Amino acid sequence: MKILDKYILKKYFTSFIFTLLILLPIGIAINVSEKIGRFLEHPNLGIEEIIKDYYIPFIINYGNTFMPLGLFISTILFTSKLASNTEIVAMHSSGVSYKRLLKPYIIGAIIIGSIALYANHFIVPHSSKTFEAFEDTYLRKNKKEKTSVANVNLQLTDNDFVYFRNFNLKRNIGYDFSYEHFDGLQLKYKIIGKNIKWNKKDSTYTITNYKKRKIYAQIDSIELGKKLDTVFNFFPKDLLYVGYLAKEMPSHQLIKHIKKSEKRGVKSLNKYKVELYKRTSLPLSSIILTLIAVSLAAKKRRGGIGINLAVGISLMFIYVFFMKVSEVLGAGATYNPLLMVWLPNIIFGLLAIYLYVRAKQ
Repeated sequence: MKILDKYILKKYFTSFIFTLLILLPIGIAINVSEKIGRFLEHPNLGIEEIIKDYYIPFIINYGNTFMPLGLFISTILFTSKLASNTEIVAMHSSGVSYKRLLKPYIIGAIIIGSIALYANHFIVPHSSKTFEAFEDTYLRKNKKEKTSVANVNLQLTDNDFVYFRNFNLKRNIGYDFSYEHFDGLQLKYKIIGKNIKWNKKDSTYTITNYKKRKIYAQIDSIELGKKLDTVFNFFPKDLLYVGYLAKEMPSHQLIKHIKKSEKRGVKSLNKYKVELYKRTSLPLSSIILTLIAVSLAAKKRRGGIGINLAVGISLMFIYVFFMKVSEVLGAGATYNPLLMVWLPNIIFGLLAIYLYVRAKQ
């Protein structure tokens, strides 16, 4: 690695770390001012527990969130300073092309993006789980716990389906239950019950006021009864699908959960898919944003660093706005979550190519 690469990479990393060290304390200070009253409501809550279970996960989660913003601003700042000191002009005069100048920037972006990619898939979900558990225990007055689900259709195997009009997760009781077994497209077996209760002790189900029907070629067999004990290949927790759980799952577990849920016929999985796709798209944005930042700041301007910074911050807020809107749209049932999550990167990737070609000329 040449001296020029080491010089730019040193500036790249130190500026990025310095920017994060400015942004994170501001976020922590604002959070402390908002939450201090809630902390004091719990006399048994110690400072060590607050730091360990709340603010360390807070730093990990929000550091990951601030990563694109910090990287973009830091790259604009130190590149604008290089340009204002005519260092970039000296580099070009010595035969360094614009393409060659970008090499250490891209290397730095790949390193930071790789770290963020690993953290997003494995470290951040664990810290999110600790963070959310602390907030549920000490800070939230209205708990996020969902006590019932309505109109549940669940596919147990390729041939077995269950339905509930409503299932109470607190009491583990389902209402207007139906179970159907198919052979291909032909219904072979069906159980209807007014109520069904899960017995946690032995993981069995008890169906009350049931009607069991077996369908044969010539005649059907119907059995009525008050109580029927049986087993099914699902647990009550499998009926609950809420978005915040996705943030707490490592990626391999999240992928397995999505595949299993799709096989069982669960429809509302876009929140889970958005969370999974975002874990990859956000780190890869570091390369796109670095390219945009260098293309904007590498040329010396009459207004100095201030003009570059103003343009850069405006673009950064537009990017964040697009990213949040696309996540909300992707979580809906009418849009493709993969396309929505990657749309900001696609748009800003095209902008990065345009600015690169223009700067190169």
